[in-house]
Amino acid sequence: MLRAALADGTAHHQAVFETFARRLPDGRRYGVVAGLGRVVDAIESFRFTDAHVSWLLEQGIADEATADYLRTYRFTGQVDAYREGEIYFPNSPVLTVSGTFAECVILETVVLSILNHDTAIASAAARMVSAAGGRTLVEMGSRRTAERAAVAAARAAYIAGFDATSNLEAGFTYGVPTRGTAAHAFTLAHADEPAAFASQVATLGAGTTLLVDTYDTAQGLRHAVAAAGADLGGVRLDSGDLAEGARAARALLDELGATTTKIAVTSDLDEHLIAALADAPIDVYGAGTRLVGGSGHPTAGMVYKLVAISDRPGRDAAMRPVAKKAAGKGSVGGRKVAYRSLDHAGYATRETVVVRHLPGAPEAGLGRALQVTVICDGRVVHRPTLTEIRGHHRGAKAELLPLDLALEAGTPRLVADPTAIGNLIGAPA
Repeated sequence: MLRAALADGTAHHQAVFETFARRLPDGRRYGVVAGLGRVVDAIESFRFTDAHVSWLLEQGIADEATADYLRTYRFTGQVDAYREGEIYFPNSPVLTVSGTFAECVILETVVLSILNHDTAIASAAARMVSAAGGRTLVEMGSRRTAERAAVAAARAAYIAGFDATSNLEAGFTYGVPTRGTAAHAFTLAHADEPAAFASQVATLGAGTTLLVDTYDTAQGLRHAVAAAGADLGGVRLDSGDLAEGARAARALLDELGATTTKIAVTSDLDEHLIAALADAPIDVYGAGTRLVGGSGHPTAGMVYKLVAISDRPGRDAAMRPVAKKAAGKGSVGGRKVAYRSLDHAGYATRETVVVRHLPGAPEAGLGRALQVTVICDGRVVHRPTLTEIRGHHRGAKAELLPLDLALEAGTPRLVADPTAIGNLIGAPA
């Protein structure tokens, strides 16, 4: 596309692309935007090295004109987006990229690969946070996904309310709090369980968490308390009936005097299993496989579509709306902005999407503006901390009704209708 657009001149026409999801995964009632910070970093550093350009030439993918363009590529346009951690619904204009057709179209894959992955993780994590009811959640999925995806997944889960991750690279790179326990291999590597526990406690202190189900769980609990005393920090259960196992463990720990020792459970947990364990004496949930694995986070399904373009070069050129008309994949042309209305109790009642062909002042009375300018003239102007992002997510999630937060399959309550005609295309479903 870039090569042909450079050849016919379209490359230098002003354009607007939007990222949105036509629908949420089956049964989901809301989604959580995540990955915006990583998108910003990716756009800011998006470059083609001499090696990249040489390879593209050698493969016949690029001609000399395209190669010349790529050698000096820098994004100089504007990005407006829903804040990271924001709640979104079908057809919400989550991210808008404006600039020349060439500089915008080339970003499609990197934008979608980040947003689709991180948003899927955060949306699944938010449901687990609701199910946990305030109990501690640790992201532990690094061994169930690709190495770079694991770091991004830890960040996304933390944004949605997880308390920590077992991925140390995520702690180093993003400042996500880290927490973990020993694996069965550590116990098996010693002559017996008491020796393994004694070693761990001697090195890490009585506040450590011991994995007690390598052999016999009841005996493992006794060995754990013998090694660390009544001040043992925690024990982890990773197999069997977790509810019954936690109840038995709590009773035995209390009998042994370890009344403050916390119980952590792992083993392919998702929001439904976590909810089913609500009555068990569990303090910490470790979620991995069904958080970062494909079955736990169906794709966010976001797309990156051209919605407006000018017919000549120049920033002052008039823009015309364009839209796809294919059955089942139609869209609405023109640049859009979105607002969320709240009732007197602070709950979301409407998401209004305004088709705005030209820049203008915010529409009065439509509610909270959902987009912010993230990049302006190629310069990053919005880079909140993870703490600020988590705070925004908590506030946005608090605007949802209990119905929206239900774990049972349902349909989104707020939907922007892509087939509506007129300037306002949002309404409660």
